[in-house]
Amino acid sequence: MDNKKLTPTKLVLPVMFAFAGLFGCSQDNELAEPSSQLSQSATSAVTGATNSKISFRSKHYIVLSTGEKLPAGLANNLAAANGQVTSLMTEAGVATVYSDDPAFAAKAGKIAGVRSVVRDLNIQWFNPEDEKIITLEDFGTPPASGDNDRYFDLQWGHAAIKASEAWNTGVRGEGVRVAVLDSGFDLDHPDLAPNIDMAASKNFVVGEQLGYALPGVGSHGSHTAGTIAAADNGIGIIGVAPQAKLILVKVLRDSGSGAFSWIMDGIIHATNQGADVINMSIGAALPRNGKFLDDNGTPDDPSDDFIVSDTKATQELLVALSRVTSYATKNGVTVIASAGNEANDGNVDKSLVHLPSGSTGVISISATAPRGWALNPYSTFMDHLASYSNYGTSDVHFAAPGGDYQYPGNEIVTIGGVRQYAYVFDYVFSAGSNLAPGTASYYWSVGTSMAAPHATGVAALIISKNGGSMNPAQVLAKLRESADDLGKPGRDPQYGYGRVNAFRAVTN
Repeated sequence: MDNKKLTPTKLVLPVMFAFAGLFGCSQDNELAEPSSQLSQSATSAVTGATNSKISFRSKHYIVLSTGEKLPAGLANNLAAANGQVTSLMTEAGVATVYSDDPAFAAKAGKIAGVRSVVRDLNIQWFNPEDEKIITLEDFGTPPASGDNDRYFDLQWGHAAIKASEAWNTGVRGEGVRVAVLDSGFDLDHPDLAPNIDMAASKNFVVGEQLGYALPGVGSHGSHTAGTIAAADNGIGIIGVAPQAKLILVKVLRDSGSGAFSWIMDGIIHATNQGADVINMSIGAALPRNGKFLDDNGTPDDPSDDFIVSDTKATQELLVALSRVTSYATKNGVTVIASAGNEANDGNVDKSLVHLPSGSTGVISISATAPRGWALNPYSTFMDHLASYSNYGTSDVHFAAPGGDYQYPGNEIVTIGGVRQYAYVFDYVFSAGSNLAPGTASYYWSVGTSMAAPHATGVAALIISKNGGSMNPAQVLAKLRESADDLGKPGRDPQYGYGRVNAFRAVTN
């Protein structure tokens, strides 16, 4: 499959009905709710969205040094202050510590070379129940399907960024390593397994494994990884960079929650494992006023005692994460993250800071989508700013396909043998997990979480074209010069420098 050519017209509708009964695929799944009945649930189903459920993590601390590196002997000094070191990010000047001593922060703050000690955060990054819009399951492994992987027709995002045209130049991501920081992954999914570097992959979530383990079809991590680098193997979907290698880093629980410190650990690990690109389809909107929930309290108690005000915590967490992302970029890693899904205008509302997209050196991606693509795949405009996407001149670097639920009609359409409401096809289709070995699952989802992987795939193609190694500043420059400049000329609040274009990125 490495040398096959895909013409632009084969991105959509080349064999609409031809393979409908050949692959043992269950196409009798129920139709999604009509769009007129879906507005409320669809809004909550946007993945990669920030969430108001942010709380201080009891007895867990983040320690920042005064310099870029941790001072010698810090672990011993923290132990003397009744702290148990859980992670030393020496290269970034950050450490994480557990302590049941209420006075630990005060004691540790007096250690020579320590800048600050703040509480770690727990964040509910997304709800996996919300993201399961509609699913497909695969039973059996069919032979290679020539130019058409079974569900490639559903991947309108690849058409929007001209992925197949980029592949036809011979650039498919070979020699590039992409780290995906996310929740659990379907490790034996036939579209993902060929490209996973298991030796470099790692789990940072206490009490869970790298593999996705929640019942039902889901797996936010599998979805994002599939968009980036699903293998071109004639089975299901194809990633934007189908020959790139995947370093899977689990930094969120399968339930969608995770500690702030796990993400920093994941970035350091990916960097040290030789990642060329890091994708973070995750996001948290931290209040600049520093008002957080405290998980020492009772979540059901509405009293003000459950709210902790700590402006310094916000400032220092920003510094900590920016140190880690700076370490990555200084070591040759291009870092990409979703811009967030609050439909927030960063030019007007500055009460929140979005992380990790707002951290130093991180490329932030807003989401685009068609409206009724399935009704006219060849000519439908696919670059509307998604209704939920955050935007703002300084908040967005580029746009990429993320899907949307704005099409109002209830027409039923068949694309590539799949029968669904037309609005469903405006979502992003990628890999999922149903916990059954040897059974491939897929689902549609919507969000800037889906946009970032498209941009990450293009970055991987750029680096591959350059021989497999490239300075992040050069990658950013190439993304800028090759993007389709939508909206106002130059950098604008909705699209940043433009919607990424894979073909131009490897040919300009």
